[in-house]
Amino acid sequence: MIAKSPYQNYQQNAVMSASPEELITMLYNRLLKDLKLTQEAMQKKNIPNAHNAITHAQEIISHLMSTVNTDYEVGQNLHSMYDYMNRRLVEANLKKDADILLEVMGYAEEIRNTWIEAVKQLKSGVPVGG
Repeated sequence: MIAKSPYQNYQQNAVMSASPEELITMLYNRLLKDLKLTQEAMQKKNIPNAHNAITHAQEIISHLMSTVNTDYEVGQNLHSMYDYMNRRLVEANLKKDADILLEVMGYAEEIRNTWIEAVKQLKSGVPVGG
């Protein structure tokens, strides 16, 4: 059996001890990291690495889509946004189009930042949007 590095142990402990809100934040952060890795690989014309990073980003978006509560309009809108982002990533992957990638990165950052702010407000007892 191969021993885990201290970093791998730290990562595993961070995930195992995270709240659901923190797990979603971790997913958004990893999504943005994957998109940045894709961008860097595209710039270097490293097609296999670009493909691997962008497909991992798509897996994260698919997971996020599967967790959205679509009983409410905001959930329906978020689900639609994830679907749009996923379709754009398919297109970016096929065309190796950095402009599409930047578009999706912008949406991902905005959603992540909104999520972080909403979690802060909920934890502080301030009504979201208030």
